[in-house]
Formats: sequence, structure tokens, C-alpha cells
Amino acid sequence: MTSRRVPALIGVASVAAALGVAELVAIVTGPLTSPGIAVGGAIIDLVPESLKHFAISLFGTYDKLALQIGTLILLVLAGVGLGFLARRHLNLALSLVAAFALLGLVAAVTRYDAGWTAVFPSVLAGVAGALVLRTLTQAAAAQDPDDLAVVSLPKEDENGANGRAQLQDQRGGAGRRDVLRWAGGIAVVGGLAGFGGRWLSLRRSVSADRAGVVLPAPASPAPALPASVDAEVPGVARFVTSNRSFYRIDTAIVVPQVAPDEWTLKVHGRVRNPLTITFDQLLARPMIERYITLACVSNEVGGGLISNARWLGVRIGDILAEADPESGADQVVSRSVDGFTAGTPTEVLRDGRDAILAVGMNGEPLPIEHGFPVRMVVPGLYGYVSATKWLAELELTTFADFDAYWIRRGWSAKAPIKLQSRIDTPTRRASAGSVVVGGVAWAQHVGVSAVELRVDDGGWQPARLYDVPSTDTWCQWTVTWDATPGKHTLTVRAVDAAGRPQDETDRPVLPDGATGLHTVEVQVS
Repeated sequence: MTSRRVPALIGVASVAAALGVAELVAIVTGPLTSPGIAVGGAIIDLVPESLKHFAISLFGTYDKLALQIGTLILLVLAGVGLGFLARRHLNLALSLVAAFALLGLVAAVTRYDAGWTAVFPSVLAGVAGALVLRTLTQAAAAQDPDDLAVVSLPKEDENGANGRAQLQDQRGGAGRRDVLRWAGGIAVVGGLAGFGGRWLSLRRSVSADRAGVVLPAPASPAPALPASVDAEVPGVARFVTSNRSFYRIDTAIVVPQVAPDEWTLKVHGRVRNPLTITFDQLLARPMIERYITLACVSNEVGGGLISNARWLGVRIGDILAEADPESGADQVVSRSVDGFTAGTPTEVLRDGRDAILAVGMNGEPLPIEHGFPVRMVVPGLYGYVSATKWLAELELTTFADFDAYWIRRGWSAKAPIKLQSRIDTPTRRASAGSVVVGGVAWAQHVGVSAVELRVDDGGWQPARLYDVPSTDTWCQWTVTWDATPGKHTLTVRAVDAAGRPQDETDRPVLPDGATGLHTVEVQVS
């Protein structure tokens, strides 16, 4: 058993040494140059959409953490296999180490806006991993008593031979324990260096810069919220989602850290007047403040990937008017600092709706994880075509000439948010008697005119709708239900402001958002 542990631990030690060196170097070169993060980003880009959607539905906003934990587990298993391979075919194992290092290097240098220093974490990690694997494997081979123990000894010299073999076994066992101690020590140190390096590189936060941002007063403040905007029913989502609770779905393995004094927005492409705008220049422009609901296209019927906030920012339409798009430039490609792209119809951004370059969220500068210092907020469109965070560029082009990130992966190019409704309470159990059933409904930039509830196979009961400041937000609804003991099925549906009922056909989120009616089963006792 001990002899089996030796190559396994040697392989794990070599992986730990490589990761430790990579993360320590990434403290200097930046977290996005870490091969672990770079390869993780490449995995997100390459995995099938069905697997991405499964991960989002299973882990929600913790999908990136799940990916990193899963990757770490796979690396440990790969290290074990590498150690056993090195025991018999050292050169082949070293070649695999070099291949892994090359994979990390390619992933790091091909990311958006990568600098020449991106090569160092992967190269030095490969050197460290190969050195540890080679040194410990050769040390273990020199001390391995197995080859000595299989020597056939003459019968007449049995006592003397047994004594010599026993002494060799003892020496081999001691040497093997030394290798185990070295491998274990390197694995522990490498692991600690890896975690410590990642922690230190990610601590290079722009939190202090964010705290120093003073948001200007809006030239056009948000409308006052109606007194009856919140149902005040436990379990029903509040009208305004806190920054901490606001959903987050994006492709970033680590949150980009962009200092305001280093941020610029480049407006270019098919425009007659290209622009470059600094953060201070953006803050000096007239600001509007609006309540706007954002929704993710991956939101299942009844799901939670939707939130509402009060946003402060500059109208995108005004920026585009200054840039003066050329005729036929029907798409605005927004690009994040990490290379993510979204394509928004130019006409939507210029039709008068409150599409903004947001700098504030619920009275504060944007949270870093929600796009600080600047992000896009466009009412009426799913986020994958409109809500780019950590914004760096707006490029005028055409839908015929360019497919943005998610479009290349099978999603629809134009994605208006679909009319939906959701039951927030009750969800599983209730007590017999008067029960308040409540939830939210939305049809951004269109508005909701009615919500109805059905209990089991009964008729549709009209719900009370709560007031909203505009059609760009969700609304709350409630129905008082006289619940009787037993298991009951509750179903909700909505009608938009144009009189169109909610689509009752069950469809998946791909390619342009789910449809169907939200249904919950409640046990009443």
C-alpha cells in the first residue's frame, strides 16, 4: 500500500507545485494570467450550451465557484495519474506536464487584451511541476526495494540472502518514507502557495476607488415610488432588490477590477464621429435615474434570475447621437474589459427608452461584481444582448457582419423579454384557512395589465396588482385563497398592457427565453 501511495503523492505534489508557482507569479502579472483562471474561462467558452444551462440551473450564481472546485478535483486526479505514469514512463509524463503548461499559456495569451507578461505563470508553473515530478520520481526509483525483493536466492545461502534482503528492504522503506515526506511537504506548501497567491492577486481590488466615487445628482430623478408598490407579504420579492441580493450571471471566472481613472469608453466602428470618453467625462454628462428590471434569458419559468433596481446613468441614445452612426449600422456591439460581447439593435438604443450607461445602483456606485465602474442597462431586452458589465467599447456594426458571444453559441440575436409571472408564496406548505398567495409578474417596456390565479382545476381568479413607477419594472400581485386541507396545485398567468396573454406553451430557455405557466404544489394542513 505504501508503494502505491508514493507515485500518487508525487504526482499530486508536482501539480501543487505548478499551481503554487503559477498563482504566486499571477500576483504580479494579474489574476487573469493564471493558467487555472485562463483555462477555466476557455472551458466556459467551449462547453456545450446544454451543459452551461445545466450548471446555471444547478448552481445558480455559484456556477463559477463550482467550476473552480471541479477543476481542482480533476487536477488532483490528473496528478495521481501523472505520478503512476512517471513511475514507468518518466519522459512521457514530463511531456504531458509540458502540454498542460502550453495549454495554460495559450489560454492566457489569447484572452482579450492580454499582455506579454501573460506567458510567465504557465511557463514557470510547467518548469516547477516538471522539476518536482522528475526529482521525486528518480528519488523513489533509487530507493524502491521491489526490484531487490524479487531476486531469486540459492537455497544453500538462504539465511545470509534473507538477511541481506531484509536489510535492503529496511533501507528501501526508509528511503521511501523520505520521498513520501518530501512529496507531502511539497504538496502542502504548493497548495498553500496556490490558495495564498490566488487570494492575494484577487485582493488587488478597486474597492477603495469605488468608495471614492461621488455620484452626481440626476438631472432627471427617478419617479417617486407609489405607496402601494410593495405588497409587504412575507416571501414575496421586494419591489427593489438589494445590491447584495441582485442576481449575477456572467462569463467572468474572476471579477474584473477596473479603476475609474484608468477606464475609458471607446465608441467606434461604423460611425462618423468616433468618441473616447473617460469616467470623469461620463460623470459630467446629464444623468437620469430610473427603476429598471433586468432578467437573464436562462431564467426558467418561476426562476429567480431576475431582479429590480434603481439605476443612475447616461442615456446611450445621447452617446450614439454624438457618434453619428452610419446608415445600415443596425447593431451596437458592447465589449467588456474581459472580452465578452453583446449585440444590441441600434434602433432599440435610439427609440427613446431609458437605455443607459449605468454608474450607480440603488444610490451607490455600481458594485464591483455588477460592472463597476460602468455597465449597460437596457429595459425590455434579456441581459445577454444588452446588459454588458465592466464596459470598455461600443462598436457600431451590423448583425450580418458580427455575431456576439452568445449568438455564436446558438442563442437568438434579438431577445425581447417575454411576459412571465411567478408564485413566490406559498411554495410547499400552508395552513388551512385564509392564505395570501403572492408573487411578481413582468413584461418590461410593455407593462402588465392583469394577473390571474387558478387553484387545481378551478376557474381563474383575478389578482390584485400593486402599483409601479413605469412599465420597465416588474410588479407584485396577491390573491387571498381559502385553503382547504389536502394537496393543491396553484397556477399563475399574466396579461400584458397590450392585452396579450402569457404564452402557456412549455418551451426551454434556448434560444430566446422560456415560456409556460408557473405551477406549484402546496400541502395544506
